[in-house]
Amino acid sequence: MAIITLDGIHKVYRTKDIETTALENINLQVNPGEFLSIMGPSGCGKSTLLNIIGLLDKPTDGTVTLLDTDCGRLSDRELSHFRNHNLGFVFQSFHLIPSLSVADNVELPLIYRSGLSAGDRRKKVEQVLERLEMSHRIRHLPAQLSGGQCQRVAIARAIIGNPAIVLADEPTGNLDSKMGSEVMSLLHRLNKEDGTTVVMVTHNESQARETDRIVRFFDGRIVG
Repeated sequence: MAIITLDGIHKVYRTKDIETTALENINLQVNPGEFLSIMGPSGCGKSTLLNIIGLLDKPTDGTVTLLDTDCGRLSDRELSHFRNHNLGFVFQSFHLIPSLSVADNVELPLIYRSGLSAGDRRKKVEQVLERLEMSHRIRHLPAQLSGGQCQRVAIARAIIGNPAIVLADEPTGNLDSKMGSEVMSLLHRLNKEDGTTVVMVTHNESQARETDRIVRFFDGRIVG
């Protein structure tokens, strides 16, 4: 059974004078443990789709089903809880908080979970940073890290809560080829070793070909 199902997804942005269709009749299923790439030219709706899958935006029409849950029926509070427990996000620009240490950035998703003491949270942080070979940077600030190290920290933050689904929006877009390859290796390890479903938006054809399936977008539609 699919872990992600999009049924008849439309997304329209409206202003007083203009109506822009970002997504049109998107039907897509992603299987548990699949590594899916989404490709297409800039402005074709890829990131909009990822935001809808990630429950950061709502479709104008259609149904989003994640982990057998019709997410359109959830309240805002329930959506926040669902995101925190089931989804991890990796962005092109890292989105680390500059004033927080590596450890504090990674710990953030756990702060919003009940039942975890400060000691339990810190133990999880240490474990995930050790796995991603970032233990030696645990007290550093983001400004003291390279781009590749920042993305490792962002991945650590994304997986700290053991999400079933990781959504990555151009995760290597701000990195050189060597660092980009390292980040892709981490995502593949996460996918293969943990069985995490990964959906990645990318412009990199060679990286996309390393994944299980490529969905191609053009003008808000799936074309291949």
